[in-house]
Amino acid sequence: MASWRCIKQCGACCHLEPEERPELAEYLSEEELGLYLSMVGPDGWCIHLDHLTRECTIYDDRPRFCRVLPDVFEEMYGIAPDELDEFAIECCQQQIEAVHGDRSLEMLRFNQAVGVSLLELPSQD
Repeated sequence: MASWRCIKQCGACCHLEPEERPELAEYLSEEELGLYLSMVGPDGWCIHLDHLTRECTIYDDRPRFCRVLPDVFEEMYGIAPDELDEFAIECCQQQIEAVHGDRSLEMLRFNQAVGVSLLELPSQD
């Protein structure tokens, strides 16, 4: 069974473009939405992403909505802890595909890190 984990130097989740996430107000409080929007730079990327290293400059102090933790996902999205791995993996795959491409090095590294084999991926017909 695949287990979610973050891969370093990906940064796909740091592409915060609000127009691409119309459901933000459904799962963020008014205060969190304000914080989220304040973190979006003019290019749609988080202002705390170091573009050279593709790492978060506030990682230890990042907001709740940037954390993939069972209690956060249960509260924000209604995802039961035993469903977190599958849900988070799918979310990351969608975001990595949108930002870097479905055949990118980031996607290959992510799938390898979480234990998804190429045989488990949907075909690209």
